[in-house]
Amino acid sequence: MNHPALTTIMDLAKPRAEGVEIYYLRTQSQPVQFENNRLKSLTTKSVEGVALRVIREGRLGFAASTDLTRLEDLVNAALETATIGDPAEIEFAPAQQVEDTRPPMTLPTTETLVAIGKDLVARLHDYNPEILVDVGFNPSCGEVQILTDAGAQAHYQRQSLSASLGGNWVRGEDFLQIYSYEVTDGRDPDYERLLRDVIQKYTWAEATTSVTSGTMPVLFTPRAVASVLAGLFESLLSGQAVVQQATPLAAKVGQRVFDPQWTLMEDPTLGVSARRFDDECTPTQPQTLIDQGVVQGFYWDKTWAQRAGRTSTGNGYRGGLSRPGAELVNVCIGAGQTPYAELVAQMSDGIIVDQVLGAGQSNELAGEFSVNLDLGYRVVNGEIVGRVKNTMVAGSVFEATIQALSQEREWVGGGVLTPAILFASLGVATRS
Repeated sequence: MNHPALTTIMDLAKPRAEGVEIYYLRTQSQPVQFENNRLKSLTTKSVEGVALRVIREGRLGFAASTDLTRLEDLVNAALETATIGDPAEIEFAPAQQVEDTRPPMTLPTTETLVAIGKDLVARLHDYNPEILVDVGFNPSCGEVQILTDAGAQAHYQRQSLSASLGGNWVRGEDFLQIYSYEVTDGRDPDYERLLRDVIQKYTWAEATTSVTSGTMPVLFTPRAVASVLAGLFESLLSGQAVVQQATPLAAKVGQRVFDPQWTLMEDPTLGVSARRFDDECTPTQPQTLIDQGVVQGFYWDKTWAQRAGRTSTGNGYRGGLSRPGAELVNVCIGAGQTPYAELVAQMSDGIIVDQVLGAGQSNELAGEFSVNLDLGYRVVNGEIVGRVKNTMVAGSVFEATIQALSQEREWVGGGVLTPAILFASLGVATRS
């Protein structure tokens, strides 16, 4: 059933506009945060609001509000912005009814999460009491409703639970921060795996070592692939970049421009972020964007698809109550046939990239990346010999040769499903 505010907004706006689209958002979360071994905060966060797009006299108007007691003001604001808005290039979603909900799950109580957090702090201290431990949980639920004057009605509802575990180990002037995290659809995260992961990484980092600047094999863990490469491909394959002539792939459909081991698709049927429709009420669909290094196509929202004479692929998404823009909901990179442990064993002298600092200095639309390592390891004769510091890795997805992909794939942050990737040779720079 539609929220009553949507019906009121439609009744107010429809007689005064040629097109109306109402987007309703409600989210609620109760994050629990431990910092430096102690419980820091217990809060409740909630957002409820409406974003309204209208077409009036051939122009697009937009307004958003979290005050659902002043709906007439919201409608007036949207209609007023249409007087100076861009020409309306799109039509709002046609008549359809779409329901996208999952059976409700019982999220853990705050008391339960506090107890789990205390246990994780204690068990990480069993390994090393000098680590200042951080633990975070975020149980949340969200709901989206979309209504158009043409008769579209869509309803989306989900729950999720994220958990993170990490800490800072201060040794003189050396600050070593390591963390691991998982996002689920409300099921309990694998806390034992998070703990093992963090302890293993600290164990590998107990010794420090160095590398010589030059070129060498580089293994990106799934987390590094998600941090460095997933966003790069999202930029290269955006329909917006095609229309703006910003991507070098615009005229490369059907051509092999990447290593043949690259296969990348979006599959909105999978995982925590699965969606049957986007935030413009366009049905989503699995789509292969790169197949064995060959560019297959691009992803589109309504606006950029219209400008290119194309059809939306169901990739119009919003950040909160903003206007929709072209985004991927799930980036899925094809797996290889080599176990991860074998990838490490294959390296005679190379490094593993796990955590990077910030967004680096990547020139995404040129396919280039250059990142400083926050957490990386040196491998000698197939064995991890210690952590590397003050090291940067650089390369280009157009030129880099993939030696192998892991057969295991991992969800990172609920939005990227990827294997680890071993590059035969990337540029590595260090400073003493």
